[in-house]
Amino acid sequence: MTDIDPFHDQFTDIREGVRALCAEFPPEYHRKIDEARGYPEAFVEALTRAGWMAALIPEEYGGSGLGLAEASVIMEEINRAGGNSGACHGQMYNMNTLVRHGSEEQRRRYLPKLATGELRLQSMGVTEPTTGTDTTSLKTTAVRKGDRYVINGQKVWISRVQHSDLMILLARTTPLDQVKKKSEGLSIFLVDIKAAMAKGMTVRPILNMVNHETNELFFDDLEIPAENLIGEEGQGFKYILTGLNAERVLIAAECIGDGFWFTDKVVDYTKNRMVFGRPIGQNQGVQFPIAEAYVEIAAANLMRYEACRKFDAGLPCGAEANMSKYLAAKASWEAANACIQFHGGFGFACEYDVERKFRETRLYQVAPISTNLILSYVAEHILGLPRSF
Repeated sequence: MTDIDPFHDQFTDIREGVRALCAEFPPEYHRKIDEARGYPEAFVEALTRAGWMAALIPEEYGGSGLGLAEASVIMEEINRAGGNSGACHGQMYNMNTLVRHGSEEQRRRYLPKLATGELRLQSMGVTEPTTGTDTTSLKTTAVRKGDRYVINGQKVWISRVQHSDLMILLARTTPLDQVKKKSEGLSIFLVDIKAAMAKGMTVRPILNMVNHETNELFFDDLEIPAENLIGEEGQGFKYILTGLNAERVLIAAECIGDGFWFTDKVVDYTKNRMVFGRPIGQNQGVQFPIAEAYVEIAAANLMRYEACRKFDAGLPCGAEANMSKYLAAKASWEAANACIQFHGGFGFACEYDVERKFRETRLYQVAPISTNLILSYVAEHILGLPRSF
């Protein structure tokens, strides 16, 4: 298939390196992990050893010092090869919060160990069961008591807690009725997960449609050192947006990878699947949905790179990050539908991997932010329409 990515040659070394590593973990590997509802430990470890998980860590702390564009290509290639970056992408976008807003002492303490894989920072605790995307209304509190903060509250859909050492946690340090703006009074903390589970944090796994390790968390007088506060108290919402924008761009890249996987898969199948004496790919009723999905993937790809350009330049990129995630998630889902439809019954057979990837890419219509909320963002912040909520 012709690759129309205008930036493809710019990242050749990264693409070839990630593809070579992914080739060591064929579809059978990911299929077995999915069947067992397991975690691809060997795959994530191999990515870490090869240095791919340290892409965004500055060189002075043992990382590669690359930008979000390069990180997004890594995530794209994992999904394009048939894997699922959902097992490890948290380290990429969570890293930005620590790199950009952590103290020098925090960076020197944690980043080198994250670069080598001695520590993992795969988890971010923001969403709550009663507030969802209404982040500024979250109810988890952090009260300063001497040299410690005491955390109480609840989080939900917190991924990779069981396979991470550290977690970025957003909590309210100033009551909502005592701040001028809802976005004020929120703070970010770095939580040692194992220590927290031993005293004050309960983890309850949530079985779900996708083999995606996610959990509900309960905090009952969890004490963490005050030195684990990232940045200035009360400015956490502003800081967390750094990670959220990076997350949306990386998810967009993963969806682009999925989209290319689905189109490659269905094009190959429909070229060779003979019905009534001709390949089904000769029929326009088959061609058009595949072609339409590919057109949308290509457009989403361009928006992804624009979001990366702005993020890496330190420019506001909320609009581009949201739009790239919207376009890519929509395109990958359309490609998935075409792929499973034209495989017919074989699309539902686990050995073809279509049904697994179909389930995985469906998640991104809902998370990490739903398509409707992205449209609300565009309506309010870009088009200037009245706020709808």
